[in-house]
Amino acid sequence: MNKLPFEGLRVVEFTHMVMGPTCGMVLADLGAEVIKVEPPAGDNTRRLLGSGAGFYPLFNRNKKSLVLDLQSSEGKEAVLKLIATADVVSENFKPETMKKLGLDYASLKTLNPRLIHVSHKGFLPGPYDHRTALDEVVQMMGGLAYMTGRPGDPLRAGSSVNDIMGGLFGAIGVMAALSAREKTGEGSEVQSSLFENNVFLVAQHMMQFAVTGLPAAPMPERISSWGIYDVFKVKDEEQIFLAVVSDTQWAIFCDAFGYDDLRDDPRLLGNNNRVRCRDWLIPLLRERLAQQSAADLAALFERHGLPFAPITKPHELLDDPHLCATGGLAPITLPDGERAGQTAQTVLLPLALDGERLGVRRSPPRLGEHSAELLAELGYSAEDAARLSQTVAKAG
Repeated sequence: MNKLPFEGLRVVEFTHMVMGPTCGMVLADLGAEVIKVEPPAGDNTRRLLGSGAGFYPLFNRNKKSLVLDLQSSEGKEAVLKLIATADVVSENFKPETMKKLGLDYASLKTLNPRLIHVSHKGFLPGPYDHRTALDEVVQMMGGLAYMTGRPGDPLRAGSSVNDIMGGLFGAIGVMAALSAREKTGEGSEVQSSLFENNVFLVAQHMMQFAVTGLPAAPMPERISSWGIYDVFKVKDEEQIFLAVVSDTQWAIFCDAFGYDDLRDDPRLLGNNNRVRCRDWLIPLLRERLAQQSAADLAALFERHGLPFAPITKPHELLDDPHLCATGGLAPITLPDGERAGQTAQTVLLPLALDGERLGVRRSPPRLGEHSAELLAELGYSAEDAARLSQTVAKAG
């Protein structure tokens, strides 16, 4: 690809954690110059442990890092100069924080009328917007944890689904605003939120109630739409997901395994009949399949074009043959922590343009890595830029 779609677009982001950085990562991967403004101590995400250890290196690739103390007059002046050159400002701090700093949309649109301002919040404006939201909070109150867990045991989904998708919707909003700006010449405000994103995720279950009059059951207790759509425990305590979701697939499945008795059983004619028979059909299949290995079952299902899936742990995907062969992973240099300077594989956006994946042009930046060049570009002399950086370094 000769030129990325958003080359020449400048984005200034005041973001942390996952939601805001995801929006910036999408725009950066698409070619935008994304400048991450960090406080003297740096984005707190750089120092997270446990399940948060991957946040910063994953969601901040292809960006530049500029360290400024926005509590100082000099830092505030520098960031306003930067915003005057920007197309987009992205933030996910509390509204009062941005307003106090003079970085809210109402303040910035007077400085730069073409500016697009995207805010990533817990809730869109309304009765809940004063609450502090986290991915887990909105999963619990938004029906997703209820649907994921067993009855009486709500369970958070195994990924920051609302943070990530909220950032994606923020990026979609920015793209829509850029298109509108082409027509009007003026910028606009975009808002994305965790709670409303979560509600969108469970909308299918809300609509199910509207259509059937019956509340959706949690996924472990749901009435499956398909006769076979289950995880099976097989030889050596391995597990594999197997699915047979059409009458054609049912015939192929029975022929492949030699299950003539099931193929010819009139009770099992048609998917809906197989769903009605699941209470005895699935235990029977579990018994028949238990002595076969997961690898043999996978090979047989693949040979006959039937849906299957191994039960894979996330770290095992780093060696996934499809991802490795198709360029779904790319190397970055880790910027922080005990492994700073080491190479790791990161996951690229799940799309291709003209057959090419959107790669890594810059590893996640070290704290303040681009401060000197950006300040010089804003008109600061080398001496002034060094002094600002020195002041920041002491403050950190």
